[in-house]
Amino acid sequence: MPIRTASAQWQGNLTEGSGTVRTGKGGLSGNYSFKSRFEEGEGTNPEELIAAAHAGCFSMAFSKGLADAGSTPTSVETTAKVHLDKTDAGMTVTRIDLETVGQVPGIDEAEFQKLAEAAKANCPISRLLSPGAEITLTARLAS
Repeated sequence: MPIRTASAQWQGNLTEGSGTVRTGKGGLSGNYSFKSRFEEGEGTNPEELIAAAHAGCFSMAFSKGLADAGSTPTSVETTAKVHLDKTDAGMTVTRIDLETVGQVPGIDEAEFQKLAEAAKANCPISRLLSPGAEITLTARLAS
């Protein structure tokens, strides 16, 4: 398997500085700053990048699980909300809320929920993050 890379560059001090992040193949590039991370400033931040990675990983794993079970989805759309909180140890990602909507012809609600939970437990990004952060899931079957 290939090794995936990304890079970040930062200039200046923490509160007044700024930087850029890039994925290895140039698929994503963005500016980030103290304001985009800890306030509501423009740009991205590491937590949004984690959210994007988790949402993408979960959507792919869920789609595979559905197809393997004989219910190929028309679409899976996932939002990940990363909670960055101040703890005794410092700023910490404490929770990630996954919210997904799947258009899956011919599947019942119970099977849909079971496969969603399996994808949450087994996607590589969930496995990476779950020892340190609570991961919640709300899965809705679109009509």
